[in-house]
Order: sequence, then C-alpha cells, then structure tokens
Amino acid sequence: MRFIKLILPLLTALCSINLNAAPAAPDFWKNATVYFMLTDRFNNGDHGNDLSYNRTQPPAKLRGFEGGDIKGIIEKIEDGYFTRLGVDAIWMTPLIEQVHGYDESAGLTYSYHGYWPKDWTAVDANFGTEADLQQMISTAHKHNIKVLMDVIINHTGPETQADWAWPSDWIRTSPICEWKNYQQSTQCALATSLTDIKTETNADVELPQQLLNKWQKEGRQEQELAELEEFFERTGYPRAPKYYIVKWLTDWVKEYGVDGFRVDTAKHVEADIWTILKKESEIAFNSWKSKNPQLVTDDLPFYMVGEVFNWGVNGFKNTAQNGRAYDYGDKQVDFFDFGFDALINMGFVAHAGQPAEQIFASYSQALNHGALSGSGILNYIGSHDDQDSYDRKRTKPFETAFKLLLAPGGVQIYYGDELSRPMHAEAAYGDANMRTFMNWQDLAKADTKAILAHWQKLGQFRRAHDAVGSGEHQQLNQSPYIFKRELAGKDRVLVAEGLAKGKKTISVYQLFKNDEVLFDYYSNQSVVVTNGAITLNNDFTYALLGKAN
Repeated sequence: MRFIKLILPLLTALCSINLNAAPAAPDFWKNATVYFMLTDRFNNGDHGNDLSYNRTQPPAKLRGFEGGDIKGIIEKIEDGYFTRLGVDAIWMTPLIEQVHGYDESAGLTYSYHGYWPKDWTAVDANFGTEADLQQMISTAHKHNIKVLMDVIINHTGPETQADWAWPSDWIRTSPICEWKNYQQSTQCALATSLTDIKTETNADVELPQQLLNKWQKEGRQEQELAELEEFFERTGYPRAPKYYIVKWLTDWVKEYGVDGFRVDTAKHVEADIWTILKKESEIAFNSWKSKNPQLVTDDLPFYMVGEVFNWGVNGFKNTAQNGRAYDYGDKQVDFFDFGFDALINMGFVAHAGQPAEQIFASYSQALNHGALSGSGILNYIGSHDDQDSYDRKRTKPFETAFKLLLAPGGVQIYYGDELSRPMHAEAAYGDANMRTFMNWQDLAKADTKAILAHWQKLGQFRRAHDAVGSGEHQQLNQSPYIFKRELAGKDRVLVAEGLAKGKKTISVYQLFKNDEVLFDYYSNQSVVVTNGAITLNNDFTYALLGKAN
C-alpha cells in the first residue's frame, strides 16, 4: 500500500505531461488587450499603507515602495480609464506578501516589484488587503475587464535581516544560472539575491517552521494546514515544494474568481509543473463559478500566458526552428504543450522597427497558417525588465501605437505607454529606469492628451472587433496604406493610414456591400457604403472601419 501511495503521484505527474496541451486559444484572448502595471508604480489609493512592515530605510533611486496599491487600481477601473483605452484584461505584478526587508546587491532595494515572495497565502500590506483584492476583481468584472494574477513558482525572495531563510530542502542559492543548457537554466539561482525553489524534486518536505509560526501568530495555522491536507489527499501529489505553491496559487482562483495567470520565469522551471498548475487552476475556476453563478458573465475557460524570456515570433533569439519551442541548446520545450494558451512575444520589440506591413503580414502568416496557428501571443513594446524595450525615448508614440495595437495577436500595454511615460530616470540603475511612477500629471499637457486619444481610438477599435488580432491580414493599397482583416466570416475590418486631411473617399474593396453602415472608430462617426466606397471629411490621417454594432 505504501508503494502505491508513493508511486501514484509520480505517475499522475508523468501522465499529465503533453496530454493536456492547450487547445486553440479563444478569439477573445487571441485579440485581447492586456494592461500590465507595476502595482506600486501605478496609482496610490491608500497612503496609509505606504510604509508597511517598517520599510523605512531610504532606498536607491526607484528601488523602494512609492505607494501604488490595489485601491489605486480600483479607482482607475471605476473612473473608466481602462474602458476608454479598450482594455480587456488587467495584469498587475504579484500581490502576495513580499520579504519585509531589503537587499543591497544593486543598491538598497525593497520588493516593490512583487517578485520576492515571502508568503504565497497572503496579500502584501503595502498593496492592500484581501478585501481590496476581492473588490478589485469584482469591480473589474462589472466593467467587463478580466483579471490576470502574476504568479511565481521559480524562487522565493532573498533572505534579509528582517526575514527568515527557507530550508535547504526547499531552496538553493547556487549555482548561478549560466543559460548554456536545460539544467543550467532550471536547477540554478537567477541571481545572487534570489533563492531557487527545488522544483525538480518530488521528495516530501516539511513546511518551514517560521511560516507555521507566522500563520499561528495570524490566527490561521489550523485552517491553512487543514486545507493543505485536503489538497494533497484529493490530488495525491507528493508534498514537494512546487505542489505546495500550486495549491497556494490556485487558492486565489477558487476564492476570488481570478480569470487567468501570467506565469513568471516559466523557462526556469521544469515544464511539467505548468501542466499541473493549469489543471488545478481550471478545477479552482470551475469551483468558484459553481459557488458564484450570479457573478459568472461568460463561458471563457481559465487562461494562462507565460513569460519565456528570449522566445518570440518568427525565429526570435532562442525560438526553435519549428517556430514554437524554446531552445535551451541541448533540449527544446514547446510550452504550448504544457498548459499555456499564450506566450509573451519577446520578439515584437525587435520587429517594431520594421514597416507596419512587414510586421502585420509576417505575424498573420505565423498565427493563421504557420507553426503558431491557433496559438496565442502577447506583443509588447516595453516591459519592466526588457532593456531592449522599443522607443524608450518616446519619439514616435503615434506610429508605435499603430503598429502595436493593430498587430495580429494579443497586445500587452505596459503602464504609461499610452501617456509616453518616461522610461529613463536620472541616477537610476538598470531595470529601475523602466519603472518610474505613472505620469498622471502629464495629462495636463495637450501633447499627452493627444497621444492618449490616439491609443484610446485604436484600443476601442481592437476591443470591438476580434478580427483585428485574430483575423487574417491582407494589404489592399500601398499608399495610402490600406489593409483588411477577416475572421472566418465572423468579423471583418478595414484600416487606412496616411490619408489626406479634409474630404476623402476610400474604397472598401468589396469587403462591405453598398448601403452597409460602417463606423469609423478614429473620427467617431457612422458612414454608409455607396458605390463601393465611403467618404470622410476630417483632418485625421487614419480610418478604422468596421460594421456598426
């Protein structure tokens, strides 16, 4: 009997590999506009939690908490900021409780970014409370906005003077990753300041005594242990570190109805655990739906998108020749076969300098007829840790928005892209440059208002028409640049760029019939197709045309 108990979890894990490959991503997610923000740098809705856990030591430039929190996000949902931008989903950096102290390997640094976990079962007080989280998710859902949580299995936060160390059967601090092969990418520490969870092991481990003491002090040890007992009894998984974390992460889904996960550092963990995370997330999501039928607004399944650094569309860096897998050098892993509905496209920042037609045509081919057919991606121009972010000096915001928001695939807006938020800061070091506080004050400037209006028009067009991200692309005219997107008879749109100011007549290239009423999302007016064309009279050089809804 003991043999069966030991071998069953291993067989369960092994059998799940490659058997639960994600089906084709829904059109919603293939076309989605996802707004990504550093919670601490977006909007401060509660000044009372700015110095939680005695985080009072002066940090290095842009390396401390600056006050952004969950209540600040709620404020912007309620005032319609995301809706006006055409956002389908919001993704914020991890909200779980972070190490309380600081690290000094790159100047005095606190865990403002959310990627230094201390306790996966609690919300960090600097960001707010569980009640705030519940309110944010329910408020987002009322505004037809999905919520993605950023999740980590790869590492804990660093040991600090204010924090305890995880036991050696949970973590390693060496060797440092060398990226030369699979093992040197998965069984290693990302940096001297990070501990690596031993995700390769299936050996049972005990919970850290310090964590048990913390739960005891907070009056929830008995509940946490009972839930863990129920989880391991139901699943048969070994009590290895990765399975504890899977339980803790999926609890947020079961409790609050989180719509999906953005998975951090996916390539640094053995891929089979992502299949299990997806499976347990789906179980948790269905449990939440069954208990909260009045809150369910659609039948979309749980969504999972992964960060696989240096993976991208069309052969970007470590993308394998087959266009799908990540190439470790000695091994290739197709993360789409391990529960992921989409991967973040690290290649868009390199491709964004190409002409729009070159990007659109090649991406459409890859996503509709190539190896990525049916798969999801998220394109972006900037992020919190990509030093190669495109147009960091914000010299061409209109052109950049056009390329990003109209590119085939899903879209990731990094907070402040739409306001040309500065991506450089004097005296800041490394990735801190890309993490300045949201420049709300710039909305007083006419230029910033014009940039935001441009992003909003493109975003609302994308949100209204799945064909923008999911449809097949075809150029119709070179100058002015005109193209169409068609989605399997479900939706079709026509886009023009480089139009003359004033009165202009634009052929619809038989995409629409005479007398059909179209809506131009750029000039915000309805037009009627007459003699195979529509006529606009404005000073805009763009037209975004689709059937009036």
